[in-house]
Amino acid sequence: MKFCSLINLRWHAVASWTWDAQDETCGICRMAFDGCCPDCKLPGDDCPLIWGACNHAFHLHCILKWVNSQTPQAHCPMCRREWQFKG
Repeated sequence: MKFCSLINLRWHAVASWTWDAQDETCGICRMAFDGCCPDCKLPGDDCPLIWGACNHAFHLHCILKWVNSQTPQAHCPMCRREWQFKG
């Protein structure tokens, strides 16, 4: 007769992540980058950060609304430079 022994191992995983942005909050909605914008229900890939050529970061939905509301040319809401997506 063969017996198997069970070993009870405990493992506690801890993970953390942050966006690589200079600020901790969106300059448009003032919500934290590790959360989500007011248009989203849950943080994650549906609410990514978008950087401008000026290196300011915003939630995707926030900057798209901002750009669409500006005429004729959109400017960064933080530094007022002409808005261009960082590419």
